[in-house]
Amino acid sequence: MTESEFNDRVDATFEALEEALDEIDGDLDYETSGGVLTVQFENGSTMVFSRQPPTRELWLAARSGGYHFTWDDAEGDWRDTRSDALLRPFVVEQMQVQAGVDLSWE
Repeated sequence: MTESEFNDRVDATFEALEEALDEIDGDLDYETSGGVLTVQFENGSTMVFSRQPPTRELWLAARSGGYHFTWDDAEGDWRDTRSDALLRPFVVEQMQVQAGVDLSWE
């Protein structure tokens, strides 16, 4: 994957996540700056999504740990390099566990 393709996929992922976050009734804030999307929850915890161009990975820092995702063409989603979990269902689960947020992101 070229750097341009990588950046396009991360941008599309961030945009889709932001749209899903806009649909949540709860009190949370998010901000995108410099290739990083930070989500701040009502309970004071955060999740940070960051692009890593040198490795072509999307990283997630959550209360439960740090995760590295690579693009999976077959699934059309990012896949965790350790657990093989897909990003979207993983983020939905992590937001529920970390902050009690019900995110609908498909």
